[in-house]
This record gives sequence, structure tokens and C-alpha cells, in this order.
Amino acid sequence: MEKLFVNIRKAEPADIGGIASIYEQAVLLGTASFEVTPPSEEEMLSRMQTIEAGHYPYLVAELEHQILGFAYAGQYRPRKAYRYTVEDSIYVHPECRRLGVGTQLLTSLIAECDLRGFREMIAVIGDSENTASIKLHEHCGFRHVGVLKNVGYKFDRWLDSVLMQRTLAGGDTMNC
Repeated sequence: MEKLFVNIRKAEPADIGGIASIYEQAVLLGTASFEVTPPSEEEMLSRMQTIEAGHYPYLVAELEHQILGFAYAGQYRPRKAYRYTVEDSIYVHPECRRLGVGTQLLTSLIAECDLRGFREMIAVIGDSENTASIKLHEHCGFRHVGVLKNVGYKFDRWLDSVLMQRTLAGGDTMNC
């Protein structure tokens, strides 16, 4: 398959229709998200604004003014000791998967988190059978750190969460 080369940029409120459409398909047809009801565009915009208000990156992949995917990093956990750790989320339009869009998004997200001084990135991947996401994260330097067995129930089956982790630029040498 030929790779797509997309423009990766900061998400804007005008992108929310494309973002919500991609996420709706992920919720209704896949197990990457454990949500069972797709959120409205208004809810997706509120979530984007919360991410950005926390000074976390929210990116989109676009080609010819079409949103092909989105990725963001957000707070891993609310306690202050976790403030240098982020959790990533990445979703790509079904027709654009395995064309390099996810790699471009995740690579850009990692770079943006590096610039913002974060130390570790955690991936909580829905469904241990989600090999595309697992391979994408491995390709981008994540390592497996665990599996939470049977923690979600969707589409009449129990689902695991795969935990992966990647050290960012600050890593073990960062002094706070």
C-alpha cells in the first residue's frame, strides 16, 4: 500500500465535525474505545477544550481539507505526582488505516509532548486484539508494561486493556 503524507497541525474547533465522525465510527464499530454511545459534537468540543486548557496537545491529520485522524495527550492521572506523565489517544479514519497516518500523528504527538517537558507517555490500548494500535505504538518506541484482563465489556465480549509506555525526552535524567 502507498503511504499518505498528511499535514499534522493543532486541532481547531472547526475540525470537530471530522473528529466526532471518526470517533463515532470507532465507538460504534470497534473496541479501541470502551465507550458504547458516541458523544455529540458538543461533547467532543468540550473534551478538546479541556485537553487544551490543561496545556496538552491536540492534533489532527488533514489532507485536502479533510480530517483523516486525530491524536491528543492528556492527563494520565489527577494526582500532582503524575504531572509529567501523559496518556495518548489516537484515532484514524477507517479508510486511512495502515497508510502511515497513525505513525505521522503519533510521532508528532510525541515530539509535541517532548517540547512541553513531559517525561513519560502511557498508552492504554482497548482490546488486546487491537494489533494495529499495538504495532503502531511499538514502532514509535513504546514497550509493553502490562495487560489488564477482562476490564471492559462491549459487543457481547470481555475486553482487555494493553498498557504500553514510552520515555520522552526528559526521561530519567529530568530534574523537577
